[in-house]
Amino acid sequence: MSYMLLITAGMVSVSLVLFGITPSLIMQRSWKLAFPDSSSTITVADTTAEPKTQKQVDKELNTAYIFDHVIEEMIKREYHTLPIGECMGKIGSMFIGTRYVGGTLELQPERCIIDLNGLDCVTFFENTLNIARTAKIKEHELAANQNAMTFKDVLYQLEITRYRDGNMDGYTSRLHYTSEWIIDNVKKGVVKDLTKDLGGKPFPVKVGFMSTNPQYYPQLVTEPTLVRKIQGIEEQINAQKHWYIPNAQVKDIESKLQTGDIIAIATNKAGLDYSHTGMIIKNAKGMALFLHASSGKKRVYLDKRISSYLAESSTSIGISVLRPIDPNHETDATSEEDSEN
Repeated sequence: MSYMLLITAGMVSVSLVLFGITPSLIMQRSWKLAFPDSSSTITVADTTAEPKTQKQVDKELNTAYIFDHVIEEMIKREYHTLPIGECMGKIGSMFIGTRYVGGTLELQPERCIIDLNGLDCVTFFENTLNIARTAKIKEHELAANQNAMTFKDVLYQLEITRYRDGNMDGYTSRLHYTSEWIIDNVKKGVVKDLTKDLGGKPFPVKVGFMSTNPQYYPQLVTEPTLVRKIQGIEEQINAQKHWYIPNAQVKDIESKLQTGDIIAIATNKAGLDYSHTGMIIKNAKGMALFLHASSGKKRVYLDKRISSYLAESSTSIGISVLRPIDPNHETDATSEEDSEN
């Protein structure tokens, strides 16, 4: 399909020449939002005093172009009118083939960004989730105005899900550990944790990798005083209750999974909770396929059944299952979660 040819990083200028159109025509939705003025509280642009390199400018242009193309396809095919899980499945599938790139969030100082030039397992499901969430919020507006959904709208939703309590306040406010991401986003009504209801077992999380290996995290190297704060966050995570479905049980619950369910793969690696994330695509035969940004395949890839995928990993011990909640129904979902607790 045409959009699959347009999500490869560095293709903006080539695409413009091929289609004979200018940035002003293809980026009406995102152009100003990708390069907001200094008064913006959330930006995709670099806010440092140093001038941007041509590479940085090209990446921002390409992200804006990819975003516009995804939204145009979504509106054209009316994916935004589907239930949020199905909407996620369609949007996530548009990113198939996008190259795997890790570390795109490791900026100094911390900024909430979207970079669609390359995705890792976290940024893949994060961007897919928040494009779908924004689409559902804007569903009725989009019926009358196809430009109603902007880059900045998605960036706003992304900050809500990426940072503790929905507020970006430096590096340590980011939800670095998936176990905390789950707890925080359940509390915010973004997702429902189905793991326990699907027969999950207690997951004895003992995170500590970040505080014991700060050399792998540029911001912790630059600001070593943050290590103690990270350690405190890890202690709080370890004190919480967590759930996972062991590998041996996953095949039995595959029929209960739905397209758009977010999958977090639990690991036996010391100091970590989860080693990988992705989402479910149910095919025409009802098989629960695993869609993820794969470091092995070096791209976003629609893989085999989730149970089969787990069977090939020596470090994966099971999964947690998070079902996205329509943001128009978050209040009801949060009240239900509170009553269950």
